[in-house]
Amino acid sequence: MSHLISPSILAADFANLQKEAEMLDKSSADWFHIDVMDGVFVPNISFGMPVIKAIRKFTKKPFDVHLMIVEPDKYIKDFKAAGTDILTVHYEACPHLHRTIQAIKAEGMKAGVSLNPHTNVNVLEDIIHELDLVLIMSVNPGFGGQSFIENTYTKIKKLKKLILETNSNAQIEIDGGVTTENARKLIDAGANVLVAGSFVFKSTHPTETIAQLKNV
Repeated sequence: MSHLISPSILAADFANLQKEAEMLDKSSADWFHIDVMDGVFVPNISFGMPVIKAIRKFTKKPFDVHLMIVEPDKYIKDFKAAGTDILTVHYEACPHLHRTIQAIKAEGMKAGVSLNPHTNVNVLEDIIHELDLVLIMSVNPGFGGQSFIENTYTKIKKLKKLILETNSNAQIEIDGGVTTENARKLIDAGANVLVAGSFVFKSTHPTETIAQLKNV
């Protein structure tokens, strides 16, 4: 399977969100990556269900929603209703992770778990077979435009080994500091899905940048 590109609209021009959504829809992007932050789990606030509903009208591409919030279980049904296809929660925010994953799947969404840079992939050993996606944070969550953490490559390889050993079908997604300079190395390490925010939306020609990431 060729790798997927999931541009993060956190880096989009919020004053022209319809235009940005239409641009992604026409591009070679595979998914829309949507970061939801609550100002508690991470030191920033982004957007929630109303914004997701608003941009849902402009594309049929899958919505890859990454929850950086505490108590995500409270909002699973709401994110489904807003148009979410893949819902990813943080391992660090879910004391009853198995129950949370089951609740996401019960709503007909694919279920993902995200790991902060300091969290070892081994914590997923007992649940990896239940997951559709594992999102490795290659920067500290909360803000766009940060520098890539080099240990990510080692982490991807460890996760890929765990996936193979357990016959899991989980995809490996990388979020933070992804560019055309490191994309091929990430894919070679085992990544399936690349999230790119600032690198796409701050470029002169975003659709061309997405195509370059797709074709590395």
